[in-house]
Amino acid sequence: MALGPRLDLRQSQSLVMTPQLQQAIKLLALSNLEIETFIGDALESNPLLEAGEMREQQGEAPAEPEMRDATSAEGERALDIDSSALDQDRDTGDWSAPMAMGGGVDGPDLENREGGELSLADHLELQIGPAAPDQRSAFIARHIVGLLDEAGYLTAQLRDVAGTLGVSLAEVEAALDVVQSLDPTGVGARSLSECLALQAKEADRYDPCMEVLIDNLDLIAKGAFAHIRRICGVDEEDLAEMLNELRSYDPKPGLQFGGTTSAAVVPDILINAGKNGAWDIQLNQATLPRLMVNRTYYVELRDGCPGKEARGWLSEKLADANWLIKALDQRQKTILKTAAEIVKQQDGFFRKGVSELRPLTLKTVAEAIEMHESTVSRVTSNKFLHCERGTFELKYFFTSGVGGGEDGEGASAEAVKARIKALTDAEDPKKVLSDDALVELLKAEGFDLARRTVAKYREAIGIGSSVQRRRAKKLAGIG
Repeated sequence: MALGPRLDLRQSQSLVMTPQLQQAIKLLALSNLEIETFIGDALESNPLLEAGEMREQQGEAPAEPEMRDATSAEGERALDIDSSALDQDRDTGDWSAPMAMGGGVDGPDLENREGGELSLADHLELQIGPAAPDQRSAFIARHIVGLLDEAGYLTAQLRDVAGTLGVSLAEVEAALDVVQSLDPTGVGARSLSECLALQAKEADRYDPCMEVLIDNLDLIAKGAFAHIRRICGVDEEDLAEMLNELRSYDPKPGLQFGGTTSAAVVPDILINAGKNGAWDIQLNQATLPRLMVNRTYYVELRDGCPGKEARGWLSEKLADANWLIKALDQRQKTILKTAAEIVKQQDGFFRKGVSELRPLTLKTVAEAIEMHESTVSRVTSNKFLHCERGTFELKYFFTSGVGGGEDGEGASAEAVKARIKALTDAEDPKKVLSDDALVELLKAEGFDLARRTVAKYREAIGIGSSVQRRRAKKLAGIG
């Protein structure tokens, strides 16, 4: 068969998101202070927009009354489009779509909205594109980056990440490998041992002896150097060299970057006790300037437009201004709706404290408010809630369930950690509780946990082993 050039006409269907919808999705992920910055940029670029006084009460129209009445239903439909678009993207497997977290969207650059010090998340996201083998892997890697704590550690379970994104565990593990390959070395680790192992591999020092040493960091903390030499099969000189190598590694690589962690936290949502045991939930109006269209100026410009091109430009600016006001209004409704459901689900926390924190997932909230899970994820990103117990990131209220009792629900990880801390704080200095003893005490209180789980949570909140605590209390003269 002869080969030669030819023209083929093909017809296909694909999901295309408008620039406005892409921007609306990104607005959900911005905090109130970031929205304030974004509005400032919009005021400079659109002569028809102007900032009014701060809103005095929740629910006040963000624009002229007739505009809100005419567009409320449209705003709700826009949110439905967001959810369905994300659904279709996940079903078809087209992970190269523009809304994939953090990249590839033309238009206003919302990612580089801060001009200060580069944050850890920003530094890692700049590297993901070249490091990831494809868009799907990059999407998952960006999600993992969003879950890292300020030290660069991943505290979420990979199985939970897979469930949230609707992907296989193998894909999440592959994406984690991408994150762990980024600079600084050690980010994405799930434990101190894994963090040090990643740095040892990078330095080409991860031989079998170093592997055994890193796997037994608890022996180093106890000072059991004779035992370490025996299991590593090295002499004193080699062990000293290996320990010096370990000391040169950074146990918290994420702290090399400041960014948003150095700035003062301004809450986006305010929670106060209301009447009859209810909760009063409001957005922080101090950071939400009122945005409106200057219709008088619009009429003056329209009457003075010399030609068709100028009138077209003016109509475009009016449409942009109207859309932005509607989008911000819809964002406000969505945040309040999500926050109200979180408060409802975690009512015990707000009344009694962390011991009453329940297991909660994005999916649970999304189903309750009839929105897509990814929409809830964006709403809870970079948002802080202030109540009488302090200021908390919205992500704080989403915790996995552990130690299920007879009801099968279990308790949140934060509640278990709080109980472990209470038990160790109250222990008799002459009879320090071992992990086995903690397991029994927690089981008596309804927390059915394995010993290794108790040890993991104890280490996560910085509480030493029973040997370390006994030694510390003896040195402090307690008991």
